[in-house]
Amino acid sequence: MAKDVEVAEQGEYSAKDYHDPPPAPLIDPEELTQWSFYRAIIAEFIATLLFLYITVLTVIGYKSQSENDECGGVGILGIAWAFGGMIFVLVYCTAGISGGHINPAVTFGLFLARKVSLIRALLYMIAQCLGAICGCGLVKAFQKSYYTRYGGGANELAAGYNKGVGLGAEIIGTFVLVYTVFSATDPKRNARDSHVPVLAPLPIGFAVFMVHLATIPVTGTGINPARSFGAAVIYNKDKAWDDQWIFWVGPFIGAAIAAFYHQFILRAGAIKALGSFRSNA
Repeated sequence: MAKDVEVAEQGEYSAKDYHDPPPAPLIDPEELTQWSFYRAIIAEFIATLLFLYITVLTVIGYKSQSENDECGGVGILGIAWAFGGMIFVLVYCTAGISGGHINPAVTFGLFLARKVSLIRALLYMIAQCLGAICGCGLVKAFQKSYYTRYGGGANELAAGYNKGVGLGAEIIGTFVLVYTVFSATDPKRNARDSHVPVLAPLPIGFAVFMVHLATIPVTGTGINPARSFGAAVIYNKDKAWDDQWIFWVGPFIGAAIAAFYHQFILRAGAIKALGSFRSNA
């Protein structure tokens, strides 16, 4: 690592000066004996709770304010900023503890890239979903008169769009997010650019912001199965449940494509594996 930093400071970093960290084991029982593991799960739970509380409250507030005044409230731009801004804040706060996933699709993509173990991935997803449910539950408790009336912040396919369009929007939107996560947190990039003050949560938050601008009119923007699931559980209306599969299948497909693209195309994982196979042969 010291060599990586020294070379980076001299501006002479090259691929041969860097070695990829070893992949995470598929199953790592030792994690279950470490407090840092449970601390990370708690961090994911709290972060997702706060994420849903602020963002769903923003959505309901906008709908209530704009009901009689089309220019009232924060508008779609403000909603997009709420989602992107909260991701920026929460990733910044939790990145050093849990990695700042706050999204089962991000966790799934990192699992496919062997960045986290299966046990960690599953427990992160459970914590994220429970956090989302609790976050939406708080919104309903504080805004009970408005919550059901204004849709509970639940993701639903908008009128005029078929399920294929909604699924495609979720796939592409999640691809943008997870691809940004991989790029912003790439350890090779961080070592090479260690002399440049790059804040990883910033591009991740901006990715969420931009995707929301594009897809709020289509699906309300899921790109996060926990966000969609938590809102559907507390809102509990047929339309939200009928469309729920879109907000799981789409993000998981988008995350898988992003993981493959970054690891095997941009980072040439397939070529490296082939070269290793040939050298061993």
